[in-house]
Amino acid sequence: MSEHVTITIDDRKVKARVGEKLLWTALENDIYIPHLCAIEEEKRPNASCRLCFVEIEGMSHPVTSCTKTVEEGMVVKTRSSRVDRLVKTGFELLLSDHDLKCRECPANRNCALQKIAKGRGLKLRQKRFTLIERDYELDDSPAEFAFNRSRCVLCGQCVWADRRENEIGVIGFARRGINRVVTTFQDLPLAESICKECTVCVDVCPVGALYYKKTAE
Repeated sequence: MSEHVTITIDDRKVKARVGEKLLWTALENDIYIPHLCAIEEEKRPNASCRLCFVEIEGMSHPVTSCTKTVEEGMVVKTRSSRVDRLVKTGFELLLSDHDLKCRECPANRNCALQKIAKGRGLKLRQKRFTLIERDYELDDSPAEFAFNRSRCVLCGQCVWADRRENEIGVIGFARRGINRVVTTFQDLPLAESICKECTVCVDVCPVGALYYKKTAE
């Protein structure tokens, strides 16, 4: 049995490993699909960022590429009016709850949101949804890094990295809906929690919510 299948993405025929998710096949072949929450090692992606939509021939609605397993002969479009509309809406919803002060952010010019905006021709200043104002307190208790929740996009990359590295779960998601946050047990400052300050969470943060203090100087 072959270990690969052949699929078509944006009129390009590409090889994909059997069982691989469509998103990673596209990215490995330099075909850009916006994404924030996708983790290649995760067996059950949650598709929470709602940015990696594609259209697949034979399917009635766009699907998230991080959850769709490749199949022989699959024909995929990464751009269409329906896909673009969904991605734009998802992106603008994220921005409505994001502290967009790029010049003050350590991730400026190396930010996933800026990359998505550039890749899809989207504006970082959205006017469609009312901005949600938060009063989060900056957690700069660790020696080397800080956590600015007002920049967090709830992608879960830090939670995954922390649990994989430490097998403890220093940080995780708490609360529901619009009040959902990444935090420690009992909302303790990181330095007062069981955090070992290994900084793996900082290294995977795509938007500068977790950042090294030296980069903000």
